[in-house]
Amino acid sequence: MTNTSYPETKLLIDGEWRAGSEGRWIEVIDPATEETIGRVAYADRRDLDAALAAAERGSAEWSGKSAYERSKIMRKAATLLRERRELIAWRMTREQGKPLAEARTETLNGADTIDWFAEEGRRAYGQIIPSRNPNVLQMTMKLPVGPVAAFTPWNFPINQVVRKLAAALAAGCSIIVKAPEETPASPAELVRAFVDAGVPAGVVNLVYGVPAEISEYLIPHPTIRKISFTGSTPVGKHLAALAGQHMKRATMELGGHAPAIVFEDADIDNAVKVLAASKFRNAGQVCVAPTRFLVQERVYGQIVEAFTKVAKAIKVGNGLDEGTQMGPLANDRRISTVQSLVRDATDHGAKLITGGRRVGNKGYFFEPTVLADTPRSVRIMNEEPFGPVAVFNSFSNLDEVIEEANRLPFGLACYAFTRSAEIAQQLSAHVEAGMTSINHNGLALPEVPFGGIKDSGHGTEGGSEAIEAYLVTRFVSQMQARV
Repeated sequence: MTNTSYPETKLLIDGEWRAGSEGRWIEVIDPATEETIGRVAYADRRDLDAALAAAERGSAEWSGKSAYERSKIMRKAATLLRERRELIAWRMTREQGKPLAEARTETLNGADTIDWFAEEGRRAYGQIIPSRNPNVLQMTMKLPVGPVAAFTPWNFPINQVVRKLAAALAAGCSIIVKAPEETPASPAELVRAFVDAGVPAGVVNLVYGVPAEISEYLIPHPTIRKISFTGSTPVGKHLAALAGQHMKRATMELGGHAPAIVFEDADIDNAVKVLAASKFRNAGQVCVAPTRFLVQERVYGQIVEAFTKVAKAIKVGNGLDEGTQMGPLANDRRISTVQSLVRDATDHGAKLITGGRRVGNKGYFFEPTVLADTPRSVRIMNEEPFGPVAVFNSFSNLDEVIEEANRLPFGLACYAFTRSAEIAQQLSAHVEAGMTSINHNGLALPEVPFGGIKDSGHGTEGGSEAIEAYLVTRFVSQMQARV
């Protein structure tokens, strides 16, 4: 790294990094120290109008480039992101809190996602459809849907933006990204990589401000043809309804409450290792984090004991400090929410095995927490905790655990551990989740689908289908002229 200072983050509109029209700024807080480390520009209506006009112009220019040209620019952006990974990771840790190693991995995974979509854009094929009439040519073409509005959260400042940004650009769309005010610098560096790689002015625009004001202005605007949102289920439902009123396409990646099912025949050591890493990554602030740990009765005590041992050994601290395994929660609101959920569970009979308390009196640190024998009725068994809390219960048989896995309206992710091919097949067929990973954590790679069902959203932001949401299929039927 050549510069370890935290920057003043500006808007990007029509190729220009600039302050907001009103000159307003929002403070950025380091969650590990509670210190103000910088500020981010605030976009008002005039800024949004400028971004919309730029996106409209950018759409015409970018869609006019060949998929081959777009791919070359995108791959250059991926290379720049890799080259700048240390600087970006440092800034991400300052603003978001996750350990430096996790921030670095997120940045590198973002580059992989760009490379994936750069190639998928070159394979957005249409069709020649056999005609009933030999003199008629029937074909479909895949064309960009048009300018996109994307709304992203703070928990993965690179990853949540790059899936939307790379898919839109690969398809030939321009985009306005409304990135998170809590973690503005790392998504700005992602966007900077595209600008420096040669994406024309107006193709990518970046704004910050009041989320409700920006979404409720951009979504109905006639320039915007598609939206993509990652966030909570209540907000996602509101934005999806708004998009529906204006006949806008919408991809929604919403909340989860992932069951983690461990059968008595599982490799116990592997299950504990994988699930603990998945639970406490990013301090549990992960939409696909395992939450309800459902363990078959014969091995229940063994699993709880082994998992608790791992939880107690996790080093909690500033993500910039060497050896830190789990950083702080993102803000003081998360501390009070997680405390409230744990208190409600223990008040109603759950056993607090370890953790459950804030760490220190400065920074938003919370202990890795394990609850056991938790009643179904308590809040944490029904609300997404979005924190470092693992909730354990036992089950007796396959039918019982499938019923519990499907009990909630969420359907994002599921984890399972078993040596039985029959059990694995039954879980694959009957657990209502958009993504199920058996005997490992195989989620969130660029080449595989990423999305939920039921109240966890619709559409996918990974794999070969992800680009389809940014394309329209146009059909042409042509009678051949007679000579």
